[in-house]
Formats: sequence, structure tokens, C-alpha cells
Amino acid sequence: QVQLVESGGGLVQAGGSLRLSCAASGGTFSTYAMGWFRQPPGKEREFVAAIRLSGNTYYADSVKGRFTISRDNAENTVYLQMNSLKPEDTAVYYCAADQEDYGGLEYIIEYDYWGQGTQVTVSS
Repeated sequence: QVQLVESGGGLVQAGGSLRLSCAASGGTFSTYAMGWFRQPPGKEREFVAAIRLSGNTYYADSVKGRFTISRDNAENTVYLQMNSLKPEDTAVYYCAADQEDYGGLEYIIEYDYWGQGTQVTVSS
């Protein structure tokens, strides 16, 4: 069983930056595609970014050019660097692992394991 633990969330002013981390244990991290999703208050969970084993990355249009996903297989960790944060980025952020690494990584159903989430609040 894979466990995913997010960290790095918090309160930041608009225009600021945060780096989220997601540490994986209990599985073979280097064989998983990884994704970040978020759930704003009162809304559905939505795709933010994903990274394949190949290193190919994908982003939601709303975060392109501001957020960067990366992974460190030696540390079993995936990161989400968030710059130029906006109040509309306020959400609980979740990381997720996909054992198969094929298909559309923007879809929640692709993922097999989820973290518990970390709150990001951006003040205006």
C-alpha cells in the first residue's frame, strides 16, 4: 500500500510563492506517474499538474507559466512550485499516484492512491 503525505501548504499573499512536497512510501515511486489536484471551497476537485515517468509534464491552463511540477525519484518525492499565486488558487491541494502511467493524467479516475491534502490560502 502506497502512502502519500503532502506538506508545504500555508497562508501567502497574492503574488507570493509556495512549494508543496509529496513524500511517497510503501511502493515503488519511480514507477508511478504523479499528479497534483486541488479542491477550492465549495467546488469539485480539479486537475493542476502531472508528471510521467518519462518526465513529460502537463498543466491546467489556469496554472501554466506559474506552477512547475517536478519529481525526485531518489527522495520518493514530487514537488509543486507555485509562483505568482492568486486568491483563486486557494484550495486544498492533493497529490496522487498512478501505477499505470498511461491515459489522461488530468482525470481523477486514473489515480490509484491519494494523499490527505494540504491547505493553500492566498490572501488578496
